[in-house]
Amino acid sequence: MVQKQAVQVPAKSYSGFAIGMTMFGAVMAMLAGAFQVLFGLVALFNDEFYVVGRKWTFQFDITTWGWIHLILGLVLAVAGFALFSGALWARIVVIAAAALTCLTQFAAMPYYPLWSLTVITTCALVIWALIAHGKDIATP
Repeated sequence: MVQKQAVQVPAKSYSGFAIGMTMFGAVMAMLAGAFQVLFGLVALFNDEFYVVGRKWTFQFDITTWGWIHLILGLVLAVAGFALFSGALWARIVVIAAAALTCLTQFAAMPYYPLWSLTVITTCALVIWALIAHGKDIATP
């Protein structure tokens, strides 16, 4: 009698670097989201905190900016937390929210430039980490 041997398909191996970069992206997304929430709450509770020196092309009401930053920050932080599961939808949402965060922080630069540059840099690192290495652990 001829016995059939079961063919074992090797489990998909993940690069430690890719997993580390995805986790880095998740943590940084939650951090950038927390920065956004903080920016938004300060703008909502004390609209005189942010001082505008020069008149810029992008100048809006501080309360409006507060709500925009608060909502975008919450979306970014929650989706960043969901990245720990490796969900593809979380990766897409984080990349989109981080890109929008970069744009809103650029427009909010007249109010607090150093803070805006910090958040833009953080979001750029998130986008890079998730585009370059996020697909390695995404669930099907």
